Amino acid sequence: MEATKITVETTINADKKKVWDYYTNPNHITKWNFADPSWHCPSAKNDLRVGGVYSARMEAKDGSFGFDFEATYKELVMGEKFTYQMGDREASVHFNNHAGKTEVVVTFDAEKINPVEMQKGGWQAILNNFKKYTEAN
Repeated sequence: MEATKITVETTINADKKKVWDYYTNPNHITKWNFADPSWHCPSAKNDLRVGGVYSARMEAKDGSFGFDFEATYKELVMGEKFTYQMGDREASVHFNNHAGKTEVVVTFDAEKINPVEMQKGGWQAILNNFKKYTEAN
């Protein structure tokens, strides 16, 4: 059975080069990669190449819960798009230039544990946090 695809997106008031850098650089990832202000991303690593691994630690600031997110790059066009594998699921991220602004479109396979709307809301919240961080810095 084919996985359900979920898409989240935002348009950021910044050029594509900056948006790509802020999305892929671990020094920036740790500043935005969480869905709620009660969480944080204390560490991230990104080996940005086909076969390379992206990993990030996400956890509640009070230490009550946390998890490691890890994915392996399957496709990469620097500055444009990438696809990575997360276990049996896949996600792709596209960066599109729109008159000096950058549209970021993330499409991912839904996991089977949580409701689709909950997953979409969580990924959208992280993307909104990314937009807020990128536009403020």
